[in-house]
Amino acid sequence: MSELQPGLILEMTREVTRKESAQELGSGTVEVFATPAMALLIEHACLKLVQSHLEQDQTTVGIHLELNHLAPTPLGDVVRVKAELVKVEKHVIHFEAKVWDSAELVGEASHQRAIIDTERFLRRVAKKKSDLDLSASFIG
Repeated sequence: MSELQPGLILEMTREVTRKESAQELGSGTVEVFATPAMALLIEHACLKLVQSHLEQDQTTVGIHLELNHLAPTPLGDVVRVKAELVKVEKHVIHFEAKVWDSAELVGEASHQRAIIDTERFLRRVAKKKSDLDLSASFIG
């Protein structure tokens, strides 16, 4: 594993599409950039920031996200996320992230991801699935 150090930064941009709207995702009734879509953008940026620094048999999973969605972003606008690694504690990586649209700061977040052994994690998921007999239809 190469060194995970505070100060690592990744910036990404993307156009806001209808599939990321509050109306489409069910988190609201208006066609603006949805809070769940912003959360996904932040998690993706943080994952991408550290993945190349991990061993081949490792990945990270999100374990905490605190997000303030500060302003609406219309569909068709471009959002930019800046994710920064701020601290590493054993197997937990701490990030700070900010999201802007073309006009202003629209989101701020703190996020934590745990470093995991991928195979061990997938074995645990398979056992849980087997124990729960998830082959039956889900009624929700």
